[in-house]
Amino acid sequence: MPEIFIQIGDITKLEVDAIVNAANSYLRPGGGVDGAIRVAAGDSLNKECEEIISRIGFLEPGKAVYTLAGKLKAKYVIHTVGPIWQGGNSKEAEILKSCYTNCLDLASKLKISSIAFPSISTGVYGYPKFEATSIAFDAINTYDFSNSSVGKIILVCFDDEMYSIYKDFYDRYSQKL
Repeated sequence: MPEIFIQIGDITKLEVDAIVNAANSYLRPGGGVDGAIRVAAGDSLNKECEEIISRIGFLEPGKAVYTLAGKLKAKYVIHTVGPIWQGGNSKEAEILKSCYTNCLDLASKLKISSIAFPSISTGVYGYPKFEATSIAFDAINTYDFSNSSVGKIILVCFDDEMYSIYKDFYDRYSQKL
């Protein structure tokens, strides 16, 4: 099981092998985490995203792809599309968990040792923060790391409220180890 760290901050400033981008299905420039990543990474990231979409058409929610990280300190950006909250009866939890799982699968494939996640879908996609945090921890806790290179996971929070929720879950989670 990798070490897990929780911090408030700017995911684009981290020195990790990969950062996760909460993207849209067409990998077009957006706001929030996606916007910050694109500004910091530069034009090469946008071009790679366009090439991916020209090959696959669109990225389904829950799936993940990667690009190089451009000007970021990271080596890769793993793009995943979280679910838009629709009240909880449209497989949102299943899709959100698959975001984390598919990102971890890609990280293992790329032999990544450190990865940083934002709180996927809790911004403009409206996923309730408490429920999204529970799913993130469940995905990490149930992931099979036995053949994985991932040794460090950083859960990056945008604000104090998200940090507090993550910290409460982490305290409960770490007691089970």
